[in-house]
Amino acid sequence: MTTATVRVPSAWLALLAGPMSFGIAGSALVLPQAAAALDVSVASATMIVVAFGWGIAVGTPLLAGLLSHKGTRGTLLVCGLLVAAGTLLAVTVPTLLVLVVGSALQALGTAGLTVVAMHLAGSAATMGLITATLASVGAVAPLAGALVADELSWRAVFALPALSLLAIPVIAARAQPVDSDSDRPFDTVGAILVVALVTACTAVPHQPLPASAVVVGAVLLLGMHLRRRPSGFLPAILVRTGQFRTSAALSFALAVVNFGILYAAPRLLADRSVWTTGEVGTVMVVPYLVGGLGSWVLATAAAKVAPRLVPGCLAGAGLLAVCLVVLGTPIPLLIIAMALGSLAAATGQAVLTVRATDAVPSRYRAATVGLINLCYLLGVAFGPAIAALTG
Repeated sequence: MTTATVRVPSAWLALLAGPMSFGIAGSALVLPQAAAALDVSVASATMIVVAFGWGIAVGTPLLAGLLSHKGTRGTLLVCGLLVAAGTLLAVTVPTLLVLVVGSALQALGTAGLTVVAMHLAGSAATMGLITATLASVGAVAPLAGALVADELSWRAVFALPALSLLAIPVIAARAQPVDSDSDRPFDTVGAILVVALVTACTAVPHQPLPASAVVVGAVLLLGMHLRRRPSGFLPAILVRTGQFRTSAALSFALAVVNFGILYAAPRLLADRSVWTTGEVGTVMVVPYLVGGLGSWVLATAAAKVAPRLVPGCLAGAGLLAVCLVVLGTPIPLLIIAMALGSLAAATGQAVLTVRATDAVPSRYRAATVGLINLCYLLGVAFGPAIAALTG
């Protein structure tokens, strides 16, 4: 696959990727309303969010593989159709099952669009803008969703990820006609094994023993498959590259810290104050917005720092955030921890993706972007679960 030489304005790439965060966090404050309208419990309604989480985790490597095989334009078309179909189901069919399916389709599509955006990022500054947009949209998504529900309806909240469709025509028009390895046969077995592994990993926090057994089995089968198809869906060169392994592990760890603090913070703030739920939500916007926007500056500046220092600085920031939460009886310390966790995770997502892609041949760029982001998204699944266990 040729390296993406097309220059797409950074703002369009940010628009292509950013709305994915609406699917992750936009429904946080409207799930009770959705549950009541659907005549189900709130616990049952959370399956909508679970489906989106599964979709972005599975869709990230799967659509990265499609990008490698079919190129930018083909992937944009497939992802756009997935988002459009999911949105149509979510806003028109009044049943929970269909809403769950629609959410999963949206997630698959927006995950692929995010991979495309990062694949086309031509600089650390552009990559930083994309991840900063994801973090910033995530920060305001719960309140934005509540406002949309008040002004329109709770169903309209589930249409917010479709905002990414606005960027597709512009980016498709600028994409290279041929930027794929379509001459190579698609590694179907490798794709199935990776999807099985990702699905099992996302289930580990909820069903530890059976999911862990599936994870071990999938890893063993995938290892054997790599020997047969070293240039398949999961390129063996990535597993053997130290910078990729370090970047993947650190991306996962920083996401665990960030999303663990995000889900623990409302309870901790409520325990240490007399604020209402709405006031807690408003207070939380500030540190996460600061962290998201600040990451753009740091991701750009990181290109001028010695590469060996960057992983250590990111790891240190994440560890400090955890320490502040543990020690942070004063509310200001907890707010600083939220901002620091968000800043480290969003900066790391950009910097570590660039670091990993620079360490491998350009033909593996799409696969590298997809797999680094997969590790980050797995942290989204583990962070809240760990926060719940320690609460």
